[in-house]
Amino acid sequence: MMHKLNGRLRLLTASAALALALGAALPAFAETPKDTLVEGFAFDDIITMDPGEAFELSTAEVTSNTYSLLVRLDLNDTSKVVGDLAESWTVSDDGLTYTFKLKQGMKFASGNPITAEDVAYSFERAVKLDKSPAFILTQFGLSGDNVTEKAKAADEHTFVFTVDQPYAPSFVLNCLTATVASIVDKKLVLEHVKSVEPTKDYKYDNDFGNEWLKTGYAGSGPFKLREWRANEVVVLERNDNYYGEPAKLARVIYRHMKESSGQRLALEAGDIDVARNLEPGDYEAVGKNADLATTSAPKGTVYYISLNEKNETLAKPEVQKAFKYLVDYDAIGATLIKGIGEIHQSFLPKDVLGALNENPYIFDVAKAKELLAKAGYPDGFTVTMDVRNTQPVTGIAESFQQTLGQAGVKLEIIPGDGKQTLTKYRARNHDMYIGQWGMDYFDPHSNADTFTNNPDNSDAGTNKTLAWRNAWDVPELSKKTKEALLERDSAKRAEIYKELQKSVLDDSPFVIIFQQTEVAGLRGNLKGFKLGPSFDTNYVWNISKE
Repeated sequence: MMHKLNGRLRLLTASAALALALGAALPAFAETPKDTLVEGFAFDDIITMDPGEAFELSTAEVTSNTYSLLVRLDLNDTSKVVGDLAESWTVSDDGLTYTFKLKQGMKFASGNPITAEDVAYSFERAVKLDKSPAFILTQFGLSGDNVTEKAKAADEHTFVFTVDQPYAPSFVLNCLTATVASIVDKKLVLEHVKSVEPTKDYKYDNDFGNEWLKTGYAGSGPFKLREWRANEVVVLERNDNYYGEPAKLARVIYRHMKESSGQRLALEAGDIDVARNLEPGDYEAVGKNADLATTSAPKGTVYYISLNEKNETLAKPEVQKAFKYLVDYDAIGATLIKGIGEIHQSFLPKDVLGALNENPYIFDVAKAKELLAKAGYPDGFTVTMDVRNTQPVTGIAESFQQTLGQAGVKLEIIPGDGKQTLTKYRARNHDMYIGQWGMDYFDPHSNADTFTNNPDNSDAGTNKTLAWRNAWDVPELSKKTKEALLERDSAKRAEIYKELQKSVLDDSPFVIIFQQTEVAGLRGNLKGFKLGPSFDTNYVWNISKE
């Protein structure tokens, strides 16, 4: 059956093909198999499945369902964390040492036992690989030279993590809920390690299994990764070695479907169980269908436009502020994001410690023209924007193109899929970019660190935050961002974050537009489907079908 699943999923374009692939003889447009969840989902941003490398929103959802962590966010109280692999933990009096006691008798999907040595190796490989999400761990003073001493197994069931400063414990624990802290099966990964030639930039003689884990799997979550094919399908299967309550369904299939209308039609026909990327009109139509249901949840994700300060024109403060007056917030709120978001102009989402719920900018062409003239561009200029060809960002970009034109600015939209736009953006080769930022962990530092911290603005800088990607050199804000981490008084810490948000509002290359409300349409026979508060808390193991 696995051979057939592997071969025939390549033809997965309708429920008939799906049924055959899963060994179920169902007619076209029948309901999906009872033991299988099928989601329509735009996941063209997935580049790799290695949790030590992946830094994309869609990958995080897959990783959170297939890998375990020491701790997870408490969905009943997002100010707290709960144990996953960890049974308990303590913090030393000086605030520097975190000791985790692991639950006993746990296994990876491979059958190998889960030990503190696996936890230590997972930290080591993430730090030494030093891929995009590694900073979540290295910010605690970890480096390739010291990680084996700072993150180590004291015994088979005890993991000790030593940080460099007495941070607020909630900050440290929240960081450990990020997918980069996923625990991999050391024994299995070592079987797939590839030898490499050390260089001045990478001094290790192996790749820590990175090439294999781009499409492979070495986890212990409720599901295991069966297959991923870029822009086609992701298949998860129940992990029968999972230490917790078994997943209710045998498998989960994510079908790559970019168009909202296509997802709605497939949902109505019974080809999929869940539609994940519905635009306002389709979401409303699903809500009126008696056979279907809708659900929504505020997400810790903000959508923004950024201006690369390597472009001297875009680096001018007057141009940046002018662009903030050239977004038609009311029109976007009433149409493009109706039901799927709300206008929000600060980088911290609502309900996060220190969130600033102020929206000072309105659509004002006259004000924008005045600012552009002051910058030396009374007749405007021409600029490009990289746009992932999915909604609502495409629609917002087109709206922005029209409103910029009213002030004489000609915007050329460069469309691409998620991988294309992200690769260019991460290399700082864009003029402008429109995208979304989801919190890596539920602490205000997650967003503050990326919007207001840029310790090394050179092209060789290793802390590749959003500020760095847009060449925004802000040493004073970087310093204040770091100071907030050591403030243990929550009220005082919140005030620092409010000051940082006001700085970004007043003078920055970021035009923050709205906070996401995630929505989904689903078949009426689904039970237990719930959207989480972050992009990595959309869990599928509790879902069942009637």
